[in-house]
Amino acid sequence: MLINFDNAATTFPKPRSVRKAVSEAVELFGGNAGRGGHPLAMRTSAALYSARETAADLFGASPENTVFTLNCTYALNMAIQGIMSGGGHLIISGMEHNSAARPAAALASSGRITLSVAEVFPDDSRTVEAFRSLIRKDTKAVVCTLAGNVTGQIPPWKEIAALCNERDICFIADGAQACGIYDIKMSDGINILCTAGHKGLYGITGTGLLISDGKYPIKPLIQGGTGSASLSLVQPELMPEALESGTPCIIGALSVKAGIEFIRQKGMDSIRSHEERICSRFIKELQAIPGAAVYREPEASYVPVVSFNIGSIPPEQLAAELSEQGFCLRAGYHCAALAHASLGTRNGTIRFSPSVFSCEEQAAALANSIKNISGSGKYQKNY
Repeated sequence: MLINFDNAATTFPKPRSVRKAVSEAVELFGGNAGRGGHPLAMRTSAALYSARETAADLFGASPENTVFTLNCTYALNMAIQGIMSGGGHLIISGMEHNSAARPAAALASSGRITLSVAEVFPDDSRTVEAFRSLIRKDTKAVVCTLAGNVTGQIPPWKEIAALCNERDICFIADGAQACGIYDIKMSDGINILCTAGHKGLYGITGTGLLISDGKYPIKPLIQGGTGSASLSLVQPELMPEALESGTPCIIGALSVKAGIEFIRQKGMDSIRSHEERICSRFIKELQAIPGAAVYREPEASYVPVVSFNIGSIPPEQLAAELSEQGFCLRAGYHCAALAHASLGTRNGTIRFSPSVFSCEEQAAALANSIKNISGSGKYQKNY
């Protein structure tokens, strides 16, 4: 039996209601939404709009500004490249996932924009000042994750958003590790929210969201069929069609709707508290293992994610041995070069991330397996 503690990558298992929604989507909603006036297309269009309304309501947004994407990476690329298409200065945090850092770096290396990276500290006031000190007259946007995907640290994003709002700077948020366990609203100062559908929202893979407050126009990355203005060779400017070229993933959208309804039924506070208890238990067990390093600072706040290493054991090797015992964890650099540079973790870390379906007993069993592996004498102790 596999025990998944890699839910920061993709939550699994999925709720029964999500699996049911996927099955019903295949059986009932086989039309092409927005393409045709026949019953099958109309029924599918109505289902898609219902999913859009559900997602919009969760984040306090309007349905027309709620765009379904392939994943959070796609949403971040759309946001960053769309907002920065005319050039200018961009600031990103030092804990951004490569899905934000790479498009930003690519724009900068091509000379289309200038780029600054703001360091994130355990002390929130220092982090806010780091962002403030980098703002220039030509600063057009700031990208900041709502929670880092390596350690789970929560930067003071509301204060950073307020700083941006004061200066008429577009605030782009990566909510992949926070949405579904925190009540994130666009009214918190977010101009563009990008998130995954398959993580904390419990949808299937291949799903994501880009949600805008409508203040900053986003130049489309892709042009194509939208089901509207078909005689024009110019991409429609109206949302969400402007950013949703091509046939939408109905199955994915309906899975996200079902995932959101599951979260509401369970309660975000309840889900978060459950996952935090598991993380606390796991950290307590880890701290009893010689050489264990847990990458958390007392001054900082964290989502239910724990990054750790055990002495000199290569993280990927330890994860491989744990995999043989049925435990699924992510090891390495987690697609976050900037974060590991800040942490000084040259060999990466192992990441532990539970879900609503995890339990403390599983975390204790994992810690016991780690203890046995580290104490086996197989690895040279260097601590």
